[in-house]
Amino acid sequence: MKKVLTFLCTAGIIAGSTASYGFTIQTDKEKLTTDCKSAYLMDYNSGECVYKENEFKRVPIASVCKVMTLTLALDAVNEGKLALTDVITASENAAGMGGSQVFLGSGCQYSLDQLLKSIVVCSANDSCVAVSEAVAGGEDTFVAQMNKKASELGCNDTLFANCTGLPKEPQYSCAHDVAIMFKNLLSYENYFNYSKIWLEDFVHPDNRTTSMTNTNKLIRKYSNCDGGKTGFTNEAGFCLAATAKKDNMRLVSVVLGAESSDKRFASAINMFNYGFANYKNKIVLDKEVTLNDEFAVRGGKKNSFAVCPERNCYVFTAANASPDVTHNVVAYDVKAPIAKGQVVGKIEVYKEGVLYDTVNVVSAEDVQKAGFGDYFKNISEKWAI
Repeated sequence: MKKVLTFLCTAGIIAGSTASYGFTIQTDKEKLTTDCKSAYLMDYNSGECVYKENEFKRVPIASVCKVMTLTLALDAVNEGKLALTDVITASENAAGMGGSQVFLGSGCQYSLDQLLKSIVVCSANDSCVAVSEAVAGGEDTFVAQMNKKASELGCNDTLFANCTGLPKEPQYSCAHDVAIMFKNLLSYENYFNYSKIWLEDFVHPDNRTTSMTNTNKLIRKYSNCDGGKTGFTNEAGFCLAATAKKDNMRLVSVVLGAESSDKRFASAINMFNYGFANYKNKIVLDKEVTLNDEFAVRGGKKNSFAVCPERNCYVFTAANASPDVTHNVVAYDVKAPIAKGQVVGKIEVYKEGVLYDTVNVVSAEDVQKAGFGDYFKNISEKWAI
């Protein structure tokens, strides 16, 4: 049964490449529809929800659970516990996994980089288990870490039973939690090294080759999509967590329990098109533009120095809205010497009176420490006055 997606805005929908799915983008006078158990669409930068449908309904998510498997692996890399060049020996347990796989050889050695790539591109179950054993010593311990990480991210309707998503009770998640977990995964730059690959050979140490094709067809069918994770079991139906970026706005879309593979991709495209047509990210702080007021410094060759935001700040809003955005600049008490890029304060950004974001303020220049001659010069100038 089709379900109606109800949105607050009614602006037109932009065109998308959906012909291959037999799906027509609808006009602003029609209701957007999706064939799924639950769905969620949100802005990546702010985390603001654009659309939600049964977002907390607990359902199986199949291989979409590998979003968390990848997260823990990339956490280990960022923390220095593992390196992408590390060699991992595939255990008999890992090599024997069924479902989607790259057919790891028991006792064969692979780099962590190879294994992660195979998980992202072709959802390799055997690589997931090999990675779990490398990160935590065993899949059971790894799964406990997956659940701990989910709790830390605020995913209260998620329970993992394995690192692959293969049927096992009890395990579940929901569209809201998947969006939160996938948003977190997108913060790892290494993820995008793999997610845009369409077709690549996986070369084994015994000279075998397994051809990998990306399960996320949107990277070929939708020009703005550069990442995603699919999932399917008979129980879960067709699932997808995907991301797309247009100009300065990135969206995260989740579809769970679709009736067919085509319908999950078409539903995601429809939601992406709606988001890009009806919302915008308004830049309110530009890291390339210095603030109007300089900051004071103690003990420097100069009494003040230029500052700028550490990063850009965007406010997510409906395309036809003009939200009330204000700033509160806080200058820290700083003493020379100061290096260019050093954090010297913060800017609190408020949207409609509510704290929306906090951005560090950094020095836009080097400020040298004052010497004896500088102090003497200052005294002389004061006497001259």
